[in-house]
Amino acid sequence: MNANALVKVIRAHSFSYVTSLINLFFPHCCTICGTPLVHGEEFLCMRCNMNLPRTHFHLLPDNPVERLFWGKMNLERATSFIYYHRGSDSSKIIHQLKYGGRKEIGEVMGRYMATEILPSGFFDGIDVLIPVPLHPKRLRDRGYNQSEWIAKGIANVTKLPIETQVIKRKKHIETQTHKTPFERWENVHQIFALQQPERIEGKHVLLIDDVLTTGATILACASTFSEIKDLKISVLTIAVAGQ
Repeated sequence: MNANALVKVIRAHSFSYVTSLINLFFPHCCTICGTPLVHGEEFLCMRCNMNLPRTHFHLLPDNPVERLFWGKMNLERATSFIYYHRGSDSSKIIHQLKYGGRKEIGEVMGRYMATEILPSGFFDGIDVLIPVPLHPKRLRDRGYNQSEWIAKGIANVTKLPIETQVIKRKKHIETQTHKTPFERWENVHQIFALQQPERIEGKHVLLIDDVLTTGATILACASTFSEIKDLKISVLTIAVAGQ
């Protein structure tokens, strides 16, 4: 072994030792149960990951997420990875992603769900990923768009490109959390603006968001695309309100 190779080995072992020492005194813990994570686990321990209430909607034609949009938009297909309700384990993930500054959770969850969904053919024919945009004020306050981080995880698995220049949020709205379905629709009506539509003409786009409740935000996005020629739209979110 030459000197350079020996130095690399020493550095690698030193880094591994320091990392192990840091993890011993400041362990990364599961977002849900608080158990220290072991090698290979990312923000969720294996047990909590496996216990997430998966919908398996990607395996069901005309599933409940798709039915949510029937008669309201021209939809190719749609699914959500897990169920969500307030106070659940799923809500802890979403809360940390949106309000806890844990943007990396979006990327990891994007990879998790894309890996499980990919064999079903859900991504077949899709050309580009479009994360639902945040208003610039919300983006400044939060520091990141959680939907973009979800899209990064999906792209890591599917190798599909991410498009963030076609649609922008032109109106800052108050939170949707405590609103009725009609109030949600009023709140998001005409909040998006189209720019550079030629970038997605004739393509099949996948809209990406974190939680699907009434579908008002996705519908508002889709309505912005209504005049683009030969456009196909599908939808994927981490969670859907229910069960």
